[in-house]
Amino acid sequence: MRFRSRLLAAGLAGLLLSGSVVAPAVARERADATTSTAEARRVGSVRTPDLHWYACYGWAQCATAKVPLDYDHPYGTQTTVALLRVKAKDQKNRIGSLFVNPGGPGGSATTMALAAPFFLSASLLQRFDIVGMDPRGIGASDNVACFADTGKQTAALKGMNVAFPVTAKETKAYLNGARKLATGCSTTGRSLAGAMSTAEVARDMDVMRRAVGDKKLTYLGFSYGTALGQYYANMFPDRFRALAVDGVINPRSWVGSEASKNVIQDERLHSADGAYKALIRVLKLCDKAGETRCAFAAGDPVQRYATLAGRLKARPVTVDGFKITYAEFVGLTLDALYGVDAGADVTMLAAELWKLTSTPKAATASSVTGRAFPYDNSSDAYAAVMCTDGLHPGKAANWPAKAARADKRAPYFGRLWAWQSVQCARDIWKVRDEDAYTGPFTKRTRNTVLVVGSYWDPATNYYEAVSSAAKLPNSRLLSSDNFGHTAYGTSTCATRAMDHYLLYKALPARGTVCKGEQPFMHKLSDGTKEAAPGLDLATATKAEIVAEGLPAEGEPQLLPPVGRF
Repeated sequence: MRFRSRLLAAGLAGLLLSGSVVAPAVARERADATTSTAEARRVGSVRTPDLHWYACYGWAQCATAKVPLDYDHPYGTQTTVALLRVKAKDQKNRIGSLFVNPGGPGGSATTMALAAPFFLSASLLQRFDIVGMDPRGIGASDNVACFADTGKQTAALKGMNVAFPVTAKETKAYLNGARKLATGCSTTGRSLAGAMSTAEVARDMDVMRRAVGDKKLTYLGFSYGTALGQYYANMFPDRFRALAVDGVINPRSWVGSEASKNVIQDERLHSADGAYKALIRVLKLCDKAGETRCAFAAGDPVQRYATLAGRLKARPVTVDGFKITYAEFVGLTLDALYGVDAGADVTMLAAELWKLTSTPKAATASSVTGRAFPYDNSSDAYAAVMCTDGLHPGKAANWPAKAARADKRAPYFGRLWAWQSVQCARDIWKVRDEDAYTGPFTKRTRNTVLVVGSYWDPATNYYEAVSSAAKLPNSRLLSSDNFGHTAYGTSTCATRAMDHYLLYKALPARGTVCKGEQPFMHKLSDGTKEAAPGLDLATATKAEIVAEGLPAEGEPQLLPPVGRF
């Protein structure tokens, strides 16, 4: 304001208003909120595809388009991406297209768009064409394949058919599978695996934005899809109308830096910390609810869970032909934590396994695992994106020690999340994308990004949303205290806030915390549920978090003694 006053006093108001004279800070903001010359050239050199839509799956339309494998060579080798749209019900008042992405990496956006009538609000379905673009290498797009056929893939990855390795034998087999996966993607699958960085998908999405006829992108991304959204916001800061990310990965944590390249990815993302925090919260609420409301409430549920884990380490059980080891139990717990009914699902699982492990007849027969036709490229796709995007530690042989340390930081889940990226070790993963985007992730965008984080998310730690919003100068953080992975659909508050933003670019008030359904609460006479013991992670101090019996973020945790089996 002072700079403007001085200009006015000097009689230069007309120059200021015409844009001939611009305050340095304003000039920097405008420059920051503009697509770079390099990125504009890359996507601008590609002709807008002519999409030939055809009816598919009863209520949708499908199309495919060619995009350059390398945007520096727009007329060179091409790859095909697939699109699916569900057209807006009110075409007369249609706003445009809403691009959606479910995450993964490796999730199919076309499948998500097809399911839009079953999970998106009627207001979005009324005003937007819902569009899913399967990222290159994934889903209905040209698939990355790191092995020549299903048989070779099955043989190579058989050691990875566990949630995570525990014994020395399992660890050796898992490392062997990871090396074969990395080698396959660096040789057989190299041409596409080396061009699957998130930046390439962001470029593809900008081209498809043009192809569907939208001047600006409107986007809703979940989980890893939040990384894609933030890449787009930083690479094309003036080309989106509204961009909402739910279940947030901080892209700097995802990519890493020179300073952090020798730590495993989850030591930056802290997904394991989020999962452990959510588990302990469930078990503590179970304890407060008592045995009439929670199936696992007898005694101390935190202690009982540790005892159950110890039992399964010593002696797995088999249920309907499926062998439940300690690692599988942790994996099943994580699966249960992904849902909005995490409280009931986790404690019912634990209660059933407690009964089974309390009898002397627990079976130990092995289950049969393996891959069948057709070729399943989910492992290839997950690795191709994650390993090509980020900076990862140098030696695969160091992973067991790193995973053990992770389990001290976040018991049960530290090993699980740590082993997800072993195939990315630099001594075995050799394919790179020279045009991968590595930052900055702090661009001021023309329009505001809505960043949504859930307190008890077991995959994308709430604090990743907080740090992402802090890094993006033009963003708004929406918090939710729901359980499960992502917030959309968990409460009227969270869903309505995201819908209003996408429809009208209307932002929730700063500091908004939406209230989701909490576990083990009785319904009241008016149909609502009684209030759950509250904890506001958005404002809670470390002392308040610890006082609730929850782990302090990023600090080593001590498991309770497992007791007798």
